[in-house]
Amino acid sequence: MINPNAILEINSKNLIKNYETISKYSSKSLTGAVIKANAYGLGCIKIYNKLYKAGCRNFFLATLNEAIDIRKKYLSSNLYVLNGLENNKLSKFYDYNIIPILNSIEELELYLSSKYFDKNKKIGLQIDTGLNRLGIQIKELINKDLKNINLFILVSHFSSSEEISNIYNFLQNKKFKTVFNLFKSIKYISLSNSAGILNNKEFHYNLTRPGIFLYGGYQNKRLKKILKIKPVIKLKAKILQIKEIGANEYIGYNQTYKTKKTIKVAILGIGYGDGIFRILSNKGKVYFKKKSFRIIGRISMDSMTINITNCKHKICVGEYMEIINEDNDIEKIAKECGTISREILTSISRRVIRQYL
Repeated sequence: MINPNAILEINSKNLIKNYETISKYSSKSLTGAVIKANAYGLGCIKIYNKLYKAGCRNFFLATLNEAIDIRKKYLSSNLYVLNGLENNKLSKFYDYNIIPILNSIEELELYLSSKYFDKNKKIGLQIDTGLNRLGIQIKELINKDLKNINLFILVSHFSSSEEISNIYNFLQNKKFKTVFNLFKSIKYISLSNSAGILNNKEFHYNLTRPGIFLYGGYQNKRLKKILKIKPVIKLKAKILQIKEIGANEYIGYNQTYKTKKTIKVAILGIGYGDGIFRILSNKGKVYFKKKSFRIIGRISMDSMTINITNCKHKICVGEYMEIINEDNDIEKIAKECGTISREILTSISRRVIRQYL
């Protein structure tokens, strides 16, 4: 068996615990799961299976291809495609028992004029309440006769749900409520993403759709205090080489790090080609036996250099150092990189081997 250079460990127990914690917090609503973008990089098929066993029956994906990949393996549950029809025929969805969430008047009219409307096939609608991304604007619906439409799901998306005191969240919710009575019936109403669940219980309705919270992100310390989200991943990389570098030598591309004395370094088999942000060059850190060590020099595509001069433990080629762990979680790294934890997760490339614990 080949020992991989980089491993993403996924703690299945903590994943399920997070799902259960969220479900308990929003106990008057069903709890769905957003598993788009390969379940935020953790592996869509595996994550679906684990969450389904935990009781989840509503799964949200971005694209039709993502949903078909799931449906080919699993026949149960509701699969929703958030991107709408994507210029595909309705038959492509219903052949696989997948629910499209329509995002425009044109898509809605296509459904209403089809045989699938007559057969009352499951359909969803997304309302643009102020994010101004995908979705139908409310003014486009006001003069439409929608009283014969049975919606399976009605959704919208917050712009700033992680900002608890932001009045814009309440304005979006107010707009959202104005369309409820336009339809004959609506089975599921869904507004709350991860942070929206904690923002206000008024936003829960009867179906929530957490994403990043499932995978160990908490977005900010204020939200972390409300809900105890457990870390789900650990990213670690193998030591490929250990060597001594003399004084006044340069490390890596473009001479960005110069040694002042003889140091001992470890070369790890992971780089920006695996999803490590290059901005962490000369400032990021990794861990070995609970102690942190600094990244020095520019991060390369397939490797990076760590200063292990002060390591008090015996350290050998073939052992692994941790880049993401409980001490250096995805939120801390995201802040250091000037981005969000969702980008950190989805940037971890496919050549990093996923292991499910």
